[in-house]
Amino acid sequence: MRLLLVEDDDHVAAALSAVLAKHGFSVTHARNGEEALQAVLPAAHGERPSYGVILLDLGLPDQDGYQVCGRIRKLTTTPVIMVTARADVRSRIHGLNLGADDYVVKPYDTGELLARIHAVSRRTAAGDEAAGAGEESALRLGSVTIELPTRRVSVEGAPVQLTRKEFDLLALLAQRPGVVFRREQIISEVWRTSWEGTGRTLEVHVASLRSKLRMPALIETVRGVGYRLVVPAA
Repeated sequence: MRLLLVEDDDHVAAALSAVLAKHGFSVTHARNGEEALQAVLPAAHGERPSYGVILLDLGLPDQDGYQVCGRIRKLTTTPVIMVTARADVRSRIHGLNLGADDYVVKPYDTGELLARIHAVSRRTAAGDEAAGAGEESALRLGSVTIELPTRRVSVEGAPVQLTRKEFDLLALLAQRPGVVFRREQIISEVWRTSWEGTGRTLEVHVASLRSKLRMPALIETVRGVGYRLVVPAA
């Protein structure tokens, strides 16, 4: 898999690139936001390499990392994993709203980073296969419409931009409204892993969905168990 590493510290980038290479990744290093954007822009003649994952450090010297993420998302659907020292939920939700697929908080364990990279790449591949399978149905839950084949979501006809995992999470809950999904089940089906560290990521994605859809009561937390989707009034 080709991976774009956006990191301004050459020493950190060299060490991380070496680790990633040992695990089968081909790494392209961008030292700032502009280099990252150029790496994902289509070339005027020929094609630039495609990337399976973009690993984006937010502490860049030339641009705000959040801004770079938003611009990258307008250029490509490649999964973006943010690397940030900001551990608060509000900062993470802001990143997800801009189109990030996941985040890793510094200082991080290399095993955790690799697990997240593989998780987003698996979900991307699975989502692409499902989109090409010709699903025919759309889920309509009150004012919310979820188009499974095109992976589009709208509220009262207005489109809502979701990340891959946000869509997968919403679609999973919406297929059985009112049914409680255990946290472990959601993590298994959406992230395709049983890794315990994903639990916090689930909470952030639920909070982001509530914010983007502007329906805090749409996804109900069942304490000690998991989540369920509450069908809104039409």
